[in-house]
Amino acid sequence: MLDAVSAVPHATAEDTVQQVRSVLPNMSVQSVYVVLADLAAIGMVSKFEPPGSPARYEIRTGDNHHHAYCVRCGVVQDVPCAVGHAPCLTSSQDHGFELLAAEVVYRGVCPRCQEELAASATEAR
Repeated sequence: MLDAVSAVPHATAEDTVQQVRSVLPNMSVQSVYVVLADLAAIGMVSKFEPPGSPARYEIRTGDNHHHAYCVRCGVVQDVPCAVGHAPCLTSSQDHGFELLAAEVVYRGVCPRCQEELAASATEAR
């Protein structure tokens, strides 16, 4: 399963199903979801949920990195932690918690989509 997740950067569960089925054609979708949930629970994969998109999985764990998400095409890129240690952000109030990590999803438009939008604007003139 880890090979399947690592084969597609920021894989959805459906991406993982396709990868697993290339080796194990009879693997059920439910089994893949269960294994992904178990791997996330024990920290062997990380799961993040971009807005308006299915959850994504990756084997990069434990470094408190973040993600940039294109709201137009859905591409995801890793963004390193700004301060270099967890948690990457300083909370104005911790409510007594020992804060371990912060999750950030930067939403924007990727370079390819920016080019497409610029080309469309030029054509419209």
